[in-house]
Amino acid sequence: MTPREASQAPLEFGGPLGVTAMLLLLPATMFHLLLAARSGPARLLGPPAYLPGLEELWSPRVLLLLFIWLGLQVALYLLPARKVAEGLELKDKSRLRYPINGFQALVLTAVLVGLGVSAGLPLGALPGMLLPMAFATTLTSFIFSLLLYAKALAAPVSALAPGGNSGNHIYDFFLGRELNPRLGSFDFKYFCELRPGLIGWVIINLALLMQEAELRGSPSLAMCLVNGFQLLYVGDALWYEESVLTTMDIIHDGFGFMLAFGDLAWVPFTYSLQAQFLLYHPQPLGLPMALLICFIKAIGYYIFRGANSQKNTFRKNPSDPSVAGLETIPTATGRQLLVSGWWGMVRHPNYLGDLIMALAWSLPCGISHLLPYFYLLYFTALLVHREARDEQQCLRKYGRAWQEYCKRVPYRILPYVY
Repeated sequence: MTPREASQAPLEFGGPLGVTAMLLLLPATMFHLLLAARSGPARLLGPPAYLPGLEELWSPRVLLLLFIWLGLQVALYLLPARKVAEGLELKDKSRLRYPINGFQALVLTAVLVGLGVSAGLPLGALPGMLLPMAFATTLTSFIFSLLLYAKALAAPVSALAPGGNSGNHIYDFFLGRELNPRLGSFDFKYFCELRPGLIGWVIINLALLMQEAELRGSPSLAMCLVNGFQLLYVGDALWYEESVLTTMDIIHDGFGFMLAFGDLAWVPFTYSLQAQFLLYHPQPLGLPMALLICFIKAIGYYIFRGANSQKNTFRKNPSDPSVAGLETIPTATGRQLLVSGWWGMVRHPNYLGDLIMALAWSLPCGISHLLPYFYLLYFTALLVHREARDEQQCLRKYGRAWQEYCKRVPYRILPYVY
């Protein structure tokens, strides 16, 4: 796509006005959730109980801790990988190479944190630093995005993302101009996508569990479930790290504020909301309800992993016995569209599994507050929006074959409903 074609392409997220609003609303929402979780009313809707001053938000010590954390994850990224995978073909016909060592980074981080805690590292103090840590991460994400935008100004046209070179500075800063910004072989977007934020989310959850144990003598069953469910989710993402190379984030979206802030700040500080809520608002949870919630989680994970594994296996080797018998629709690109198995049930079965798991994460928090269900509400909106973007991309790419697929598989996410 040339710069002229990009400038004429339809703009997403409401164009410059919409992304300007999101530049303000996304950080504001994150801080509102952090404040609401620790407040007495724990209201999702309505103003926060108080607004913190700059002295409560800014801490050079916390900024240093953030840089140490990012530096550690960079060092783990640079360690020898068990595998190096090639990404999809780019516009200049080249293919980038990516280290597949995210799960290794998770395990080594766990070992280092475990050694640190046994040596006296006060991990339970982390919950008290979430506000200044979120502030430091937001500031870092903004400055990082400015540097990425400046770097992209010198990038060749072939390196630009399809949607991030509209010519509007605010819009392009938000979406990201360059598709795969790198320093040597170090890929900034790929690194941020699954490393510091996802692993940081697990560490924050663990710190909240430890703080609860210090306050009440032992962690609650609800807190243990939330930690276990979300650790499984992160572990799964990093174990199947290679599959991220075919996602829209990697192959289509540029690396700007949207992904930088989302990966580094939004994920760890917003996705840990259930654990934050439980620390300040403990909820009773009996064994029968806990087992039911585990069953719901298992159903969601079964759908999520089954759909993703089927798709990834088919992409790698359509002749694999587990997918060879599935019905397909040929496309003009030479690729085949699955029209049976998980992908014959709905067009995005992995999203369905994701949403069921999101419900399971929230249920241990009870039903007295809406706040811990924010993730489910937000994720539903996110996946519906992402599904609409997927549909547009696939229609442009596959044309009549995609239209035929939509006729054969009419439901998008939830069978017989949507």
